[in-house]
Amino acid sequence: MSAPKKGYGQHFLEDRGVIDRILRVLAPSAVDTLLEIGPGEGALTLPLLAASGRLTAIELDAELIPALQRRAAALGKLAIIPADILQVDLTTLAQHLGASKLRVVGNLPYYISSPILFHCLDHLQAIQDLHFMLQKEVVERMAAAPGSKIYGRLSVMLQLACRVELLFDVPARAFRPPPKVDSAVVRMLPLAPHERPAASAQDLQLVVKAAFAQRRKTLANALAQVLDRDAIRHAGVDPGARAETLEPAAFVRLAQACAARRRDAATK
Repeated sequence: MSAPKKGYGQHFLEDRGVIDRILRVLAPSAVDTLLEIGPGEGALTLPLLAASGRLTAIELDAELIPALQRRAAALGKLAIIPADILQVDLTTLAQHLGASKLRVVGNLPYYISSPILFHCLDHLQAIQDLHFMLQKEVVERMAAAPGSKIYGRLSVMLQLACRVELLFDVPARAFRPPPKVDSAVVRMLPLAPHERPAASAQDLQLVVKAAFAQRRKTLANALAQVLDRDAIRHAGVDPGARAETLEPAAFVRLAQACAARRRDAATK
């Protein structure tokens, strides 16, 4: 066993019951192209490999790789990419693996979970589904509904791209060393192209970030540098509302209004 490194946010999963439960919800098969983010000591890697026969993993901690490769040798074909997931082009990787879609799985380090999620959103066209273990609080925010105190930028951006489902909780004692908080397993299913927002990612990010920057402000105040009150109203949104009350679709209309304002300014 390796000593977990704090700098990498390592908490190694050891509970066999939790591992088996993840395998059941993932249901890997030989036809899948599996990609694991952060295999660590291989608690998920080895049973995934045994079920599918082949697996690609991305691991930042190079010291873990030789032992994992030795343990995996008799189970199937394991390819480990020694890299930071944020520097890996998942679309290009899928093409290199000859896959139309990747099935992505991982026990994500808490300190970098949101950047990894947004990185995956940039490559959804190459992803079939995602199954992640994350801090429970993060998963609850991912799946939160409008009107909730934890509904925010992460909720909106993920739900505009995927169906987000909290599958089950994982207690801290399932890991070595135990983290200070509980975890949860989440499933993300990318929406079909026709279900995704008819607005640019840039405009969506601009509107959503501004709207939630100061949650207690009304949209008229929060978006003052982006859209005026009349433009917000014309988009079918109450300028006196707060961001946390809006359905994700309302942010799409606001993003479309931003694009229209930019086009109008360009023609003047």
